[in-house]
Amino acid sequence: MAPILNIKNLDKAYGPVEILKDINVAIEPGDFLVLVGPSGCGKSTLLNCIAGLEPITGGSIEIGGRDMTNVSPKDRDIAMVFQSYALYPTMSVAKNITFGMKVRGVDQATQEQKLHEVAQQLQIEQYLNRRPSQLSGGQRQRVAIGRALVRDPKLFLFDEPLSNLDAKLRVEMRSEIKKLHHKLGATMVYVTHDQIEAMTLATKIVVLKGGVVQQIGSPSEIYNRPANLFVADFMGSPAMNLIPAKARRNGSGTRIEIDREGGAPVVLHDTHAGDLPEDIILGLRPEDIAEAGFRAGEDVQEAECLIDMVEPAGADTYVVSRLGGTSMTARLHAETSAHPGESMTLAFDLGKVSYFSPESGQRLN
Repeated sequence: MAPILNIKNLDKAYGPVEILKDINVAIEPGDFLVLVGPSGCGKSTLLNCIAGLEPITGGSIEIGGRDMTNVSPKDRDIAMVFQSYALYPTMSVAKNITFGMKVRGVDQATQEQKLHEVAQQLQIEQYLNRRPSQLSGGQRQRVAIGRALVRDPKLFLFDEPLSNLDAKLRVEMRSEIKKLHHKLGATMVYVTHDQIEAMTLATKIVVLKGGVVQQIGSPSEIYNRPANLFVADFMGSPAMNLIPAKARRNGSGTRIEIDREGGAPVVLHDTHAGDLPEDIILGLRPEDIAEAGFRAGEDVQEAECLIDMVEPAGADTYVVSRLGGTSMTARLHAETSAHPGESMTLAFDLGKVSYFSPESGQRLN
């Protein structure tokens, strides 16, 4: 199947300042691509380049098999939902949604039909005669999405559409957008700095830092096998534990030594690590560290740890200890007996471990 969007060797610069560097991304029809990264990483600039709102410095952009590199935005067969909603304040909801069709000369009957379909999908039928000022933030966002839906484009582009909403409404709208994607089977490109949004919405994620692609993959690949230290730290809440350690090969596998303040090092034995350099960064998600007795298996190793802090979080309790001068967070069950200042035996699931190079930051296993 040919990609619906194919970005090849894309560069974007403002004078001597490089914003995007050698971007290569391709997505299939029906994909939900999320561009994620910290502020200033270039994700919104990349979206604007796809839309044609920003000219590119080098490379090419194909949409639906056609080279759109130098094609104007109106001829790219895209629809965009902006962070600021960008609704016409003097027009009713109905007119905001149908305005684009009217400008393109779509007949009145088709306008009414599409308006009715979209209003039903987004559950905004009762708001069609209101103006944007009479709507809540979530309702305005639905109207902005409705205006895009009536286009029936090859590509939907979303530029941080939920960032103006409160936390509860963000979760609700996120679910609505995901349902909409499943129902329509549409191809979407979505920009966010929120890694939870990225993980829950995407079929494919592009992680950006400083205008450079760090990793492209499914949410599962990005989360479970981060390509480097940046992705490991950025994707996940709480973040992956990243602990300096020493690796020493022995007959039965690899001995992993982690310094411990005021005592002998924590020693773990990994039978699947393979060849590792002596100096490594050990990466383990908080949920892969459990209280002794709550995790079993051939890859589970136990070690005594001194607890620094206990943070109840409803269904889970986050327990923070310190290894090698680095804080380590474990996600334990709500009824844990952990107390600050006391020692506790924790179980480390080395079947889920990631190893990184301290020098390059790249994944080793």
